[in-house]
Parts: sequence; C-alpha cells; structure tokens
Amino acid sequence: MKNTRVLQVLGVALGCACGSAFAITANPNVSLGKNLYVAGAVNSNWKPEVYTDGTLDFNQVASVSDFALNVGEGPTKLFITWETRGDEAWASEEFVHAASCQHSFAEGATLKNFKVMTSANTTNGVDGDWETVAEVGESGVTSRGLAIDFAGKSWFRIVAESPVKNLEEVGAYDISNGGDDTWFFMGTSISQMGMKQFTVDSNFAQLIHARFADYYPAMLRGGIGCVTSQGVVDALKYYAEYVGNVKFWAIEMGTNDAWGGSNTNVETFTKNLQTIIDTAKAHGITPIIARMIATNPEIAKWQVHQDYLDAIDKLTKDNELPAGPDFYNYFLEHPEELSASDGVHPAEPKGGQSMHRLWAETVAPLYKDDPCAGLPDVVGCGGTSLPKMHNVNFALPRVNVSGREISISGLRENDRVTIMDAMGHVVWSGSTGFPKMRAGNYFVNVRGANSNYSTKISVK
Repeated sequence: MKNTRVLQVLGVALGCACGSAFAITANPNVSLGKNLYVAGAVNSNWKPEVYTDGTLDFNQVASVSDFALNVGEGPTKLFITWETRGDEAWASEEFVHAASCQHSFAEGATLKNFKVMTSANTTNGVDGDWETVAEVGESGVTSRGLAIDFAGKSWFRIVAESPVKNLEEVGAYDISNGGDDTWFFMGTSISQMGMKQFTVDSNFAQLIHARFADYYPAMLRGGIGCVTSQGVVDALKYYAEYVGNVKFWAIEMGTNDAWGGSNTNVETFTKNLQTIIDTAKAHGITPIIARMIATNPEIAKWQVHQDYLDAIDKLTKDNELPAGPDFYNYFLEHPEELSASDGVHPAEPKGGQSMHRLWAETVAPLYKDDPCAGLPDVVGCGGTSLPKMHNVNFALPRVNVSGREISISGLRENDRVTIMDAMGHVVWSGSTGFPKMRAGNYFVNVRGANSNYSTKISVK
C-alpha cells in the first residue's frame, strides 16, 4: 500500500488553541454552492452546485478523474473533503473486516492514486499554473479529508490516475486560524444508514450551523455494516491513516458485539473501545461515544444488555470524554423510528434524522456561546416549550408574513434576527430592513442579550 506523501503541508492532527480541552475553533465552509468544474468545464447536463451543497442526496457524477473548485482568495490553509458511494459502507473488506458482511468495492468506487494541486490564475480548473501540494496512493474508503497549503491560491484541483465513479460531495474548509471543527462518524450499519445512506432534512453540520452561524462542521462518514469493535481494532492502522487528521471521532459502536441480548462479549467490547480511545488520543483526536441504539424487542426479539451501556458510561467517565448521545433511551422511547423489518436499524428517514439531531444537540456545549445551553426542551433548541423567566417583563416577538414580505413586532434594541432556510442555511441576518422572501419554509430566530426566540414561517 502506498502512503500519503506530502509535498508541502498535509495536516496530521489539527490542533486547537482553545480555552478548554474540547472547545472548537471554527473552520468556515468556503465551498458551499460553488460550481464543480470537471475537466475544465461546468457541464450543463447536471447541476454542478449539488456537489458542494453540504447534502448527500444521491446526485452523482460518473467517471470523474479531473475536477476542481474555485473557493476564492483568502484562506492560507484548507481542509478538503470528499464523499463517494461504494456499497454505502466506508471501507472495503480489504481494509476493515466486517464479520458476515462483504464490502467489496467495484473499481472506481473510491478516490485513489491522485494528486491535489492549487492555482492562483486558472480560469476553468485546467488552464493556468498549478502547484502540486499532495499525492495520495491507495485510499480504499469512501470519505476522507486532507489539509493543504493554500496561501495565495484560489482554486484546488484533484486529478486521479483512473476515474472515480459516484462522486457525491466535495467540500473545502478554511483552517487558516487552526480550525478544528472536523468530524469522523465511526460506526456500524446503524451509522452507515442513518448518517449517510438516508436523505435527511438537516444533517449534523447543517444543524450545528443553524445554531452557531460561524460554524460549519466538516463531516466524514464512516459506518460499516456488520463491523464489530474487534473489526475496528484490527483495522485501526487504516482508521489512523485515513481519518487520523480530524479533531473528533463520533463513535457509534456495539450493536454487533451485543447482538442477541447477552453480555458474553462485554469484556472484549470494553477492551476494544479503550484501544480505540487510546489510538484517537494519540493522534490528538477527541473520541465521543454514543450509548448504543436500543432495539424494538417486539420485532428484533432481543434487547441490548445493560452491561454494554454501563461499559460505555464508565469508559466516558474514566477517560474524561465528552458524553455522547443517548441513542439507547431515545429509540427505546421511539420504537416507531426503528426499522419495521428488523427492529434494530433506524427507520428511513426519521431514525436517521434523529441520529443527526441527537449528535448535534449533545455536542452543542463544545461550541462557544451556546444559546440553548441548559434549555434542551425550549423552542429553537430541539423542543417546543418556552423558557421559564424570572423577574422579566417583555413581550415575545411576533413574526408576520404578508405575501413575500415579513415583519416582526416586539423587537427590542440590540435584538438580531437570523432567517434560515429549511436546510439550516442562513439566508439573511440583521436588525432591520427585512428582505422579500422566495416561496418556501423558513426558521426565524431573534436573539438578544437575555432572550432567544425561534419560529417557523411559510412563504407562499
């Protein structure tokens, strides 16, 4: 296997000069909505912007070996990412053994044997002067990210030895200031389906961006059907090589270890998770472990043994890790969001949407100035109730819609209004002079010194 060779700067661990052990530094997404150029042209037969919209929605480009993005001048370093479709799994059997599931990728399913180049004067992603900043050999995974030097440049380009099929998403994030809002979602088929395969209304990155306008996480999805904690440990050298340069490993693991409902494998599971934690920390990565998903025992005919949940709780505490989402209790209380066929996997799309939301809500305290801290049930923070107020007299803002125009009454001095589309993208922000809106559904957030109010509106 060829190793990644860095010609200038290729980040191994993105450091964080933060005030706390886990606080996150923003890395703005500078590729959102930009046209993807293929072999020097924007092809009119497909929508080039869907490959940079931050959403996985099965739009694909076939047989692409040369593609480029113009992200503009400014960033001195970029973290570039890509997602392709194999059989939905992150890695093939060649790299990660997954028990009875075979993940043998067809030729061209993953991006490999390629070089990354940058330019300051190209006009179409092919002409002009180019500088090679990285060369990558074998890469048998469907999502990955690289840190590259970008000072004085405006374009980056990837040229592969052979075409990659089913390219689905390309991203670029400005890490000039040491941004480390970079995430790898390690998991089983639960994550393979819920975090990647299902098309959801709002994914983890979009939900975080909707709450924290300055942040837009870089997401790498790594679910593998049938993989056990032992399978991950056996392949840790590949995990470290391919995703050892992000800040967080968001781990969903254990369903296959706990299969059947006994606690037979809990000791091995615990040992394996500790090895995964140690490997992550050795690479400057913060691991965050979800409490494994509950089953619907009426369909699955078994339930996760409590010992596995206790093991995750103890590992989190003993290793002083941020707590992960509680998939167990959520899906125990919402069996309708589990598959009606097996009672184990998340149902499409509701179960997947809840996984994205639970991850976003749980890690929100790692982001600065969380307006929803301590208010998980409040409207705008994942809930529907209004916050309890003490010794405060005020009227809630009222959002009115008339045709394509909106107006807001009850605004106070220094209130700031943010309007987001249904995908969590900010379409307008300010205090006065509200814009005319195109038809669609929007979220309106009014934030002041002592208040945070959100509501949903429809413009017809």
